Amino acid sequence: MTEPTTQAGTPAPRSGNEQASDAGRNRLGDRKKARLDELAQASAATGGVSLLRDAFRRLRRNPAAIVGAAIIALFVLVAIFAPLIAPHDPVQRFDELTSRLAADHIPGRMDGFPLGSDELGRDLLSRLIYGSRQTLFVGVLATLIGLAIGVLLGSIAGALGGWVDNILMRITDVMLALPALLLAITLVALASKSSQWTVIMAVAIVNVPVFARLLRGSMLAQRESDHVLAARALGVKQRSIVLRHMLPNAMTAVIVQATLTLSVAIIEAASLSFLGLGDPDRDRAEWGAMLGDAGVRYFEVRPELAYYPALAIIVVALGFTLFGEAMREAIDPKNRR
Repeated sequence: MTEPTTQAGTPAPRSGNEQASDAGRNRLGDRKKARLDELAQASAATGGVSLLRDAFRRLRRNPAAIVGAAIIALFVLVAIFAPLIAPHDPVQRFDELTSRLAADHIPGRMDGFPLGSDELGRDLLSRLIYGSRQTLFVGVLATLIGLAIGVLLGSIAGALGGWVDNILMRITDVMLALPALLLAITLVALASKSSQWTVIMAVAIVNVPVFARLLRGSMLAQRESDHVLAARALGVKQRSIVLRHMLPNAMTAVIVQATLTLSVAIIEAASLSFLGLGDPDRDRAEWGAMLGDAGVRYFEVRPELAYYPALAIIVVALGFTLFGEAMREAIDPKNRR
């Protein structure tokens, strides 16, 4: 007896093993689909997690971010409420302190003066507390000015490109080639008279190329992204593309860098004051001036005059650095742990 043959175009009957394999794949596909539907429903119920919310959640779990935020918060609170915290007027000279001053002796801790006296008979603790105000003011204002100018130059270079980009970037390359502190000293020396504002502007100008180059690189990466290409295809004007699509998406890295730059600005401003290029008013408490004025001259007599302001500068700069690095790890997907 001959084997039955199938008609042309009719599929041959499948074996039991093949049918069982197909059934298993179908069940696996159904389970995957059910799992995807479950995840989609859970995401819809919670509303999803935005980038900022996810970054904030990572920051709360990062010990370095917690330590940095605690240091920054303490520093800001001390600066804001300095008149309430300081036990004495930072410029007042006290008879009980000045009467004990000598060429080889500066009074230390005593009743009413927890950290003792400075070289002029003023309360050292009060001057340290009020010095946080000057440090916060100079550091924040210099960073904001540098950020504003850098964002302006970086957005122009990244949006226009061509010869404008080349000229602006060559200028920033020249500024970046010079050591930051040396450039700041040069800028302050060019001023007719040193003051607090010359220090602020010098530190701000030093930080301009950092923000400009970073924003320019981020905007160049945005120029070929899908949402920018789609906006161009729809006929959106170039100005709207830059201001509404490219710039907002490129600012995240710049904001994180601004947090890190705050620590650098504090150190640079303190360095200028330490070298005698800062505010000439010696009655105004400032950590860098305290370190350079009395801390060096009277180091062998009373080294605490240098230790306390130096420790304050280090701790505050460390706080901004820890928090800035934690923000970078939380926001940048490449650095997420």
